[in-house]
Amino acid sequence: MRAIRVASAALLGVSALAMTAPAAQAQGDNSGFWATVRPTTVAPGEHVRLRATGCEQSVTVSSGVFDTVTIPRWRTTAWARVDRDARRGAVYEVSFYCGTFWQSVDLTIAGGRPDRPDRPDRPDRPEQPEHGVRAGEGGTLAGLNLKEIGLGAALITAALGTAYHLSRRRTEEDGS
Repeated sequence: MRAIRVASAALLGVSALAMTAPAAQAQGDNSGFWATVRPTTVAPGEHVRLRATGCEQSVTVSSGVFDTVTIPRWRTTAWARVDRDARRGAVYEVSFYCGTFWQSVDLTIAGGRPDRPDRPDRPDRPEQPEHGVRAGEGGTLAGLNLKEIGLGAALITAALGTAYHLSRRRTEEDGS
């Protein structure tokens, strides 16, 4: 009879540990460094939105069609104005640099003015919301939060202790 109670307590502990695993996996998600330019076709003199995700530091964006732009590490987007003298019909490479990682995206210069309802009136103002999911931390120890680990360990210990206490109490009641 005692073996069944001990097995139940062990199963309860394993279940509590299994429930915390998805949250731990989401915290350490390693989705990598990604970069986009929107729209991909733009007229000379228009604005493009530069987006970089998965980088824990500032991202430098350069191209032959606009001035170098820096996306601060706490943001994911920035705006750039395409040069008015950009050659119509040409395809320019836009390079995103995150430390030793880099990605390039093509930007096409159109002959006419594109219809873009997503262009803000003031491109220097960031879009809302600016803070999305923190992904791409990478590594086993990235984002290690000792408070969360301690709280999780305390909850698991409490669950195991409660199960053990209840099983001992029932044993004492049965033996009396």
